Amino acid sequence: MTDSVRSAAASALVDEAGAGAPSGHARRERGGSPPSAHAPDQRTPAAPNPRRGRGPLYAALDLGTNNCRLLIARPHDRGFRVLDGFTRIVRLGEGVSVTGRLSDAAMERTMEALRQCRNKLRDHQPTRMRLIATEACRAAENGPAFLARVKNEVGLDLEIVDRRTEAELAVTGCADLIDGEAQGALMFDIGGGSSELAWLDFRGGRPRAQGRMSASIRSWQSMPVGVVSIAEKFGGVDVTADVFEAMVAHVSTHLRQFRGREKLRQMIGTHKVHLIGTSGTVTTLAGLHLGLERYERQKVDGLWMRRDEVNETMRALLGMPFERRVAHPCIGKDRADLVLPGCAIFEAIRREWPTERVRVADRGLREGILISLMDADRAQKRPNRYPRRQGNGQ
Repeated sequence: MTDSVRSAAASALVDEAGAGAPSGHARRERGGSPPSAHAPDQRTPAAPNPRRGRGPLYAALDLGTNNCRLLIARPHDRGFRVLDGFTRIVRLGEGVSVTGRLSDAAMERTMEALRQCRNKLRDHQPTRMRLIATEACRAAENGPAFLARVKNEVGLDLEIVDRRTEAELAVTGCADLIDGEAQGALMFDIGGGSSELAWLDFRGGRPRAQGRMSASIRSWQSMPVGVVSIAEKFGGVDVTADVFEAMVAHVSTHLRQFRGREKLRQMIGTHKVHLIGTSGTVTTLAGLHLGLERYERQKVDGLWMRRDEVNETMRALLGMPFERRVAHPCIGKDRADLVLPGCAIFEAIRREWPTERVRVADRGLREGILISLMDADRAQKRPNRYPRRQGNGQ
C-alpha cells in the first residue's frame, strides 16, 4: 500500500484529532500484544517552514458521508512529507438513507468546510491534486447537482468515484501496514454511508511497490452500510445488547454476498492472514484499549490488537452510557452516536472471518490518492530501459 504514507504532521493535523478523527502509533506495550513493531511512519513530520521546500506539491481531498478531509504533501524519500491538512465532521450524508437526498443543512455545513479546503489549496498551489466524493454523493439523488454547485461557488471540481476505486485507494493508503510475513490480509474501511472490504492474497507473490498493492486484491465488496446509515436505522444513543446484535445481524446479511467468502475463511484456517482496519471506529477502539487521555495518532496508527483485546474493549464500550461516550476524549460528542454502529460493522466482519490479530490504520483514502499520484509521476520520469534504435529509416 503506501510507499510511505503516514505523517506525524502533528501541527498540520491538529484539528483532525480535535474533530474526533484519530491519528497515531508509538503504541504502549500491553498485555502480551505482539512486540511494538512500529509501522514505518512514512509520512514525515511537517517541515518547519514548508514554503522553503523544493519539489512539486500534491493534494488529496476526500469528501465522505461523515467527514471532509484534505492533505497537502511533498514527496520525501520513498514517501511524502505532509505540509498541511484539514479534517471536519460535516455529516453530509445525514438523512440520505431515509430521504435519498442531501439536506440543505448538511450541504451548507459541507460548503463551509470546502471553502476552507479551497483556501488551503490556493495558499499552497499544488502541482497535482485529486478531489473525490464517495458514498453520500453517489447515493443521493441531488449529489451531482451539489457538486456542480461546489464547482460554481467554491471553485473545486470533485469527482464521484465508484466503489471499486474507493476500495483500491484504501488498500493503497494502508499497504505498508500489512505484515510482511502474511500470506494474505482482509482490509476493511468502515465509512459513514458505505464500508469497503478487500481480500489481499499474496500466495503468488506480492507487489514490491506500495502503489501497486491493489493488484493483489482477489475479491472486494462495497456494502451500503456505514456508521451514519446504521445509526439512522437502529439508533446510536441508547444501544442495548439486543440492539447491537440486531445491527450485527443486519451487516452480516451483506457480508454473505462477499465473493469467495468461504475460500477466505479456509485460507484464514491454514495460512497467516490478519485483518487491517481503517476507520474512526477502529482507531477509537485502539485509543480506548491504550487508555489514552487524549487521542494520539502516533500511538494508534500501526497498533496490533489481539482478538481478546478487541473483545474486552468492545465490552467496555457497550457498557458505556452515551454521556460517558460524549465526555471521553477519544470519542467526543461528534462520534458518540456513531461509534457503536461502527463496532457492529467491525464485529460482523470479525465473526465472519475470525483472525487472531487486527492492525489499526489511521490512514486511508487521502494517503492512497497521494501515493497513486506520486507513483504515477515517478513512473513517467523513469528512463526507458529499452530505447528505440535510431537510423536506417527505423
